[in-house]
Amino acid sequence: MDVAIDAPVKTFIQVTEVWVPEGDRLVHGEGNYGTLDAFAAESRQQSFAKGEGLPGKAWSEGRPVVLKGFDGSYFKRTEAAHEAGLTSAVAIPVFNGNTLKAVLVVLCGDDDNRTGAIEIWHEQDGLLMLDDGYYGAARHFEWVSQHTHFPRGQGLPGGVWSSETPILMRDLGSGYRFIRSESAGKAGLTTGLGLPVPVPGGMTYVLTLLSARGTPIARRFEIWDASAGKVGREPGAVLVDGICSREGPLWTDDTQQKPRRVAAWQGQIGKVLGTGLPVVENGTPGLSAGYESMVALPIHQHGEISHIVAWYV
Repeated sequence: MDVAIDAPVKTFIQVTEVWVPEGDRLVHGEGNYGTLDAFAAESRQQSFAKGEGLPGKAWSEGRPVVLKGFDGSYFKRTEAAHEAGLTSAVAIPVFNGNTLKAVLVVLCGDDDNRTGAIEIWHEQDGLLMLDDGYYGAARHFEWVSQHTHFPRGQGLPGGVWSSETPILMRDLGSGYRFIRSESAGKAGLTTGLGLPVPVPGGMTYVLTLLSARGTPIARRFEIWDASAGKVGREPGAVLVDGICSREGPLWTDDTQQKPRRVAAWQGQIGKVLGTGLPVVENGTPGLSAGYESMVALPIHQHGEISHIVAWYV
């Protein structure tokens, strides 16, 4: 049942934007900037060549990129970002094979209250090591993460690596499957979403989004399976996992009930299926459960969309 959100939530991520290739440059596709109108206006005027700025760097290097500070860096919108209170960013390229479809960029501010984590893990010598991440005020959890590595199948990153599918974990502070549960509990982290980031060359990258109750990355998470969700002759997707801070589980294992299913161009998830691009919506009528914004990110594997992960605020 849809439930309206009573009050605004102070979120861990403040800005989300999509950059799409147009000729030899990345141009602004869409974005959610909240109340940061000046930064939004500056961003919509920008474009990036391959290797230029944060989106261009993710494109040229063919991998996710974390930028913890803008001063003296290759970030092109530093002055506008400072004025908006933004201090760090993560760029996630969306590749279909060797073809770049888009770059999703999320930007955060640094203060004593925002707690969460956006992590990039990469395979090295048979283990997943932390490439980099942004943790806000969760300093101890950051230190623990920097000194943790995962074999295939272990923990959230290792589970994603082994299955090559997105995974949603609950109760991070008490769950035995989450290797860093003690430090996660102390940091107030509650929910974890991990997903593979396919890149050219076959290197292994895993993105993890760890949400805290006070400053959540999202209030609702969804995982859609597009590989098993064909609807007639058209591409489709089936909701296979999800959780909402108010509604609880969004799916059911009860075979007597039909799973939630969407076809291409049906709603926002269907738009991702139809275009193969990420979707960022802000204030669009009809968003699930009365949420103000959502992000839907496709995962392309073997020449087609295998999964879509979505999060709502």
